[in-house]
Amino acid sequence: MPVGRVETGILKPGMVVTFSPANITTEVKSVEMHHESLAEALPGDNVGFNVKNVSVKEIKRGMVAGDSKNDPPKEAKNFKAQVGMIFLLLLTLSGVIPSKVLSDFSSCLAQHKLGNI
Repeated sequence: MPVGRVETGILKPGMVVTFSPANITTEVKSVEMHHESLAEALPGDNVGFNVKNVSVKEIKRGMVAGDSKNDPPKEAKNFKAQVGMIFLLLLTLSGVIPSKVLSDFSSCLAQHKLGNI
């Protein structure tokens, strides 16, 4: 039984969903919250759902399920992200983070072409 939070849209029995990035498509048999069946799950709901003919071993942590008939999820070749650094900056200014951590973090940023500190 896959479990997770509904971030957008709805999840309901009878829907055909695709798990990405594995590209596994299956039908949702039931949706449950706190061991009670739901007619549909809404954004913010943490639910478990039963799916047809898919082994629990095929679904891994971090996979995304989406409506296969309406813009199914797919793997991104690349993306841009804006990362907040306020917490790290405050710790750095207070001297809490050792220089080795800052050096490793700076190398990571440079490797991903995100800048330098």
